[in-house]
Amino acid sequence: MLDWLLKIDTELFLYLNHWRADWMDPVMIFLSAKKVWIPLYVIIFGAIIYSYKKWSFVYLLALILSVTAADQITSGFMKPYFKRYRPCHESNLTDQVLTPGKCGGKYGYASSHAANTFAVAFFIFFLFNREQKKWPQMLLIVWAALISYSRIYLGVHYPLDIITGALIGIVCAFLLKQISFRLFSKLTS
Repeated sequence: MLDWLLKIDTELFLYLNHWRADWMDPVMIFLSAKKVWIPLYVIIFGAIIYSYKKWSFVYLLALILSVTAADQITSGFMKPYFKRYRPCHESNLTDQVLTPGKCGGKYGYASSHAANTFAVAFFIFFLFNREQKKWPQMLLIVWAALISYSRIYLGVHYPLDIITGALIGIVCAFLLKQISFRLFSKLTS
């Protein structure tokens, strides 16, 4: 069963990795870079501070903890435990994987990029779920999906790495949102 799943994962990876255009290479490298998103994080922090004023520290801390938890689960636990090579490090795929950027660390299961960006996107989705305008939250989910896809495009993650990372990010966001809502209720009552 596991061999079948890994075979499908590899075939889907190769299909998605080869679905490309030259102009997309720099776009995907840009999307995958971490520091370019700092202005977005500042905007997100600002939106939380603006919306929750003096109680914003509860949600800011919960957001930071959800990303930290997602990152530690994927990078600190899963990658060293499962030791699944990234596609760009897989010896039997070397001549098939297209990597316009750097390959990264040796192991890739599960994707920290997916876990972290989905943790941010879904924490904000859950936090501002009652808002009338849903498009900012939906844009963040699209943003997380694009960054996650960029990792396949760049040849550094399989689809299963991305899906697992995204699910971990969503779960961490949900749990920390629940905890922060309870803490907020206790602090304001």
